[in-house]
Amino acid sequence: MKFSFFALLLISLCTSPIKESHAQEKTPDTLFQLPTASVRAYLRTQPYLQLTSSVGLIDKELLNLQQGNTLLPALNTIPGVRMEERSPGSYRLSIRGSLLRSPFGVRNVKIYLDEIPLTDASGNTYLNSIDPSTLHHITVLKGPDGSLFGANSGGVILMTPNGLQGAPTTTWNIKESAGSYGLFHHQLSGNYVINEKYNVGLDYAYQRSDGYRDNTASHRHFIQTAQRFKYNAKNELRFIGLYSSMAYETPGGLTEAQYAENPKQARPSAGPNPGAVEQQAAIYNNTLLGGLVHDASLTPHLKHVFSIFGSYTDFRNPFITNFEKRYEHNYGIRSYFSYTGQFYPDFAWQADAGVEWQQGKADILNFDNNGGVQGQEQAGDALKNDQHFYFIRFSGDLAKRLNVEAALSLNYYKYAYKGLFPEATNQFQRVDFEPTWMPRVAASYLVTPTVSWRASVGRGFSPPTAAEVRSSDKIINTALQPETGWNKETGIRWQSGSNRFQLDISAFSYRMQDAIVRLSNENGEEFFTNAGGVKQRGLEAAVSAWILQPNAHRFVNGLRLSSNITWSHFRFDDYQDNGNNYTGNKLTGVPGEVVVTGIHVLFPEKISFYLQHNYTSSIPLNDGNTAYAKRYHLIQSKLSWEKRVFGKATLQLFGGIDNLLNEAYSLGNDINAFGGRYYNAAFPRNYYTGLSVQL
Repeated sequence: MKFSFFALLLISLCTSPIKESHAQEKTPDTLFQLPTASVRAYLRTQPYLQLTSSVGLIDKELLNLQQGNTLLPALNTIPGVRMEERSPGSYRLSIRGSLLRSPFGVRNVKIYLDEIPLTDASGNTYLNSIDPSTLHHITVLKGPDGSLFGANSGGVILMTPNGLQGAPTTTWNIKESAGSYGLFHHQLSGNYVINEKYNVGLDYAYQRSDGYRDNTASHRHFIQTAQRFKYNAKNELRFIGLYSSMAYETPGGLTEAQYAENPKQARPSAGPNPGAVEQQAAIYNNTLLGGLVHDASLTPHLKHVFSIFGSYTDFRNPFITNFEKRYEHNYGIRSYFSYTGQFYPDFAWQADAGVEWQQGKADILNFDNNGGVQGQEQAGDALKNDQHFYFIRFSGDLAKRLNVEAALSLNYYKYAYKGLFPEATNQFQRVDFEPTWMPRVAASYLVTPTVSWRASVGRGFSPPTAAEVRSSDKIINTALQPETGWNKETGIRWQSGSNRFQLDISAFSYRMQDAIVRLSNENGEEFFTNAGGVKQRGLEAAVSAWILQPNAHRFVNGLRLSSNITWSHFRFDDYQDNGNNYTGNKLTGVPGEVVVTGIHVLFPEKISFYLQHNYTSSIPLNDGNTAYAKRYHLIQSKLSWEKRVFGKATLQLFGGIDNLLNEAYSLGNDINAFGGRYYNAAFPRNYYTGLSVQL
């Protein structure tokens, strides 16, 4: 951790005032802009200092500083957020929590693409279907926040696709990159302004990799369009459509002895079960999603937003013990009204009310796996998911200093199931959960023009997903209950007037009941259970500063440092399983400390250097805390150079190194794995290079 604490010390020593004239002498077309002063989070754009919640922001500049083929390093710069990759393409994501529920995919976090839920009716999200190059910016709302966004116990992620940001301009960009272990990433993006009312954004991306371990090759085709039709001065239609076709091999977890002997190997055969290579274990996912958003200002004070959306997923998973196929359909609507008013000159307010409804159906079919070929029938079931919620919210701003919010949602969730084979049933059996209220009350106060204090209380609610109710053990688990809990939080923000310096500190306490935990049987098939209570206490801090503000008259045109610290004291509470009492144990899959530090240096001639260091402490791998993944230091770097060519075209050359220290570590462990098969070796030191041309 010496590197990270050195960076923090340097920030504190070097933030003495610079002459005001330097703040205006910015390098033209700098590669990294100053942090934003406003954020769109709760249905409107608000000053960053006045937000009542803990927020993480990822803009296009930060995305461009990363390698570009994965969201993982960018999302992991946000304190409290942890993204993992068991093997190329197999992502997991958590916000202020563990990955107990996520062997792959994303659960207990709600994700939106503009006003369209990427999270389906059952609560599952195929985040790995998205290519990072097609996103313009990401906003992360940390902590349970169902007041406007429905069921979740971790938080909400709001993504804005290319083509829907700001004032549209006609641009075209092509980017090619290649790297170690057969990595190749091709991106083609463009935004075409047809006229002053209509613009079309189009993105295509292809990515492939051979992987580091045996049986880890992957590839993905991704196409997305985001279109905006502003048919008059106050109203517009937006269309978002995407198609993702991806495949990635799954090597399986290794025991500690196998990991030490040969970390590259895939899971070998054991007893009656063949190995991952023999069974050609892999994931094949084809997802189509589309939605239409109508955004209308009905009066100077009243606004209405309506969206309609749907998705289809064809999912195949040849596994060690079976060949699973899933056919998933989802559709829904989201609608809300927003009214703004002013009682007195110093008191402005806004009221919001709306509804979101989703319905999904999934046929889940399991067959024998004969070396990657579908065999005889094992079990098949059909599941239906139905969830909807109503929400209201009121916010008031007194003298542009005190901001208060009160919000409430009423959440309904139910599912139904029936057998398809070997024994077919004619009628669906329904499981209904009690309607659940999710309130949130929050406030922020400007102590000074540059310092704000905030506090909030909110309730979390996250029902089991279809993949948890009917997991790979092929048993319908009707006993599984939703996660619920109360989150209490407070924090302080400091933002200099020129946005040169930002500091954000949060402290929270979340008491969860009926936490859902992933377990596995001797065949490696997963199943889920409620683990009693979990006490989650944490501290998060994010600091960033321009030590040298952008100025073309120095050899070092600019120097920016940032550091994000996450401290997690998460413990099981009243958790007993199979005669074992885990009360007081550390929460499985959660490191106690994570420190991520970034250094960004601007040189003359548009040369830029970025270095990112991630320190992650040891991680408990099972509920009994008898096995741990070792701590690691991960360093990534990127060097880039830009030059204007042929008049208006911009050429960029770049190259970088991942895992500079050549650490042996596992970036995505299989927690609670049967037989101690916890470990999935990550890439050793690897390299990449590429170029992009923007017109």
